[in-house]
Amino acid sequence: MEADFFYPEFEVVRNDIKCTRCRVCERECANGVHYYSESGKVMLSDDTKCVDCLRCVAVCPVHALKIVKSNCNFRDNANWSNETIKEAVKQAGTGGVLLSSMGNPKDYPVCWDKILINASQVTNPPIDPLREPMETRVFLGKKPSNTPRDAEGKIICDIPPQIELSMPVMFSAMSYGSISYNAHKCLAEASEKLGICYNTGEGGLHENFFKYGANTVVQVASGRFGVHEEYLKAGVAVEIKMGQGAKPGIGGHLPASKITGDVSRTRMIPEGTDAISPAPHHDIYSIEDLRQLVYSIKEATAYAKPVIVKVAAVHNIAAIASGIARSGADIIAIDGFRGGTGAAPTGIRDNVGIPIELALAAVDRRLREEGIRNDVSLIAGGSIRNSTDVIKAIALGADACYIATAALIAMGCHLCRNCQSGKCNWGIATQRPELVRRLDPEAGCARLVNLMTAWRREIREFMGGMGINSIEALRGNRLMLRGIGLNAKELEILGIAHAGE
Repeated sequence: MEADFFYPEFEVVRNDIKCTRCRVCERECANGVHYYSESGKVMLSDDTKCVDCLRCVAVCPVHALKIVKSNCNFRDNANWSNETIKEAVKQAGTGGVLLSSMGNPKDYPVCWDKILINASQVTNPPIDPLREPMETRVFLGKKPSNTPRDAEGKIICDIPPQIELSMPVMFSAMSYGSISYNAHKCLAEASEKLGICYNTGEGGLHENFFKYGANTVVQVASGRFGVHEEYLKAGVAVEIKMGQGAKPGIGGHLPASKITGDVSRTRMIPEGTDAISPAPHHDIYSIEDLRQLVYSIKEATAYAKPVIVKVAAVHNIAAIASGIARSGADIIAIDGFRGGTGAAPTGIRDNVGIPIELALAAVDRRLREEGIRNDVSLIAGGSIRNSTDVIKAIALGADACYIATAALIAMGCHLCRNCQSGKCNWGIATQRPELVRRLDPEAGCARLVNLMTAWRREIREFMGGMGINSIEALRGNRLMLRGIGLNAKELEILGIAHAGE
């Protein structure tokens, strides 16, 4: 029907003078945008299929291509935007739920960008991170509220199990199936080299990656895909996923096209079937139920591993976290509404949840007020974009941060937001063998190591500039932050003063 037609969102601009008709763009595009016309002896393109992944631009040997955003839109309307109109037309034609991937692209305020960091000057001089000790290691898990000593006065070091990280950053949950084998290998190898951890997500752990167990967080989600005793014992910690920032309150869906042989075996479900995670865990309807699962996992792992509970940042998150802290969990991971996803209903991704900045500050304050802050560590996630965000998150109360989109970008992701199709031209969010091969695990691992090495150096520089020599001294230290352009309520929730105060 004519009403269903939209002018393509992106246009391929080809310089025919430069173009040598090598057809590399045709071979490299999984979406079928480029094709060769035998009659005209020219390369042509179907702009309707372009998702702006920029693969063709990157591989063109003569740089004859560029992708531009189309300016053929509906008439300007402050209430009915182009996006809103297109969504209504698509649903009128299909009757289906619109799916999207990656994080929330809406123009909501970003609190991180309205928070400034303090610097030392005279009475509290800065520290030179090149010449003076600077501790970026963190330990995640329950901490004693005091320093226990024996009869002879010696410190008793018998504390609950901890995750040791060389820096306060971990690779967040991305399941095998939603991302490729090569992408998971990049994350696992980089974690081992860096002395940090990566998270399996809800897709189980491929048998080849059990050797990275000391740097692996294994996840238990509502679908319980790939969960068995050896899996629980394989990682350094176990995470119970109760919610995800990109889609709070709903479950997951990995399409059958991505459930290939290895994915099927790892998830322990039939090949070629949809992997559907229910919204709730059907054995958890209260904090008491959650406590039972927490201790079941601890029993299964001989109390040797900390248990993480991951929740989405939603209204009343502070009260939720308070209950989780009393459930026996060792770590709480909070995922903000800008967190990425392989696929989620567009409306939910873009409208449900709250920013991680506000959620983190509210949770840290609530736990401190109740005197139980040391009972759990806090991990903040949901669009941690750079080392600056990490520093600000720690000063707001986080012990460490989860990153995912930043890691994917390091491996080659161009944020074309087409993950749900399984046609990732960069070999990341796909199970098609010819596409998976495009991601070189060694090169991807090296780029992740480089990114985290750069962040760690920047974190040390920030700490030195503040006159702080350890992550622990920065945790929850809101005096190091000032707001600019934030309203009074936001400043109150964040617990920081305005710039100039």
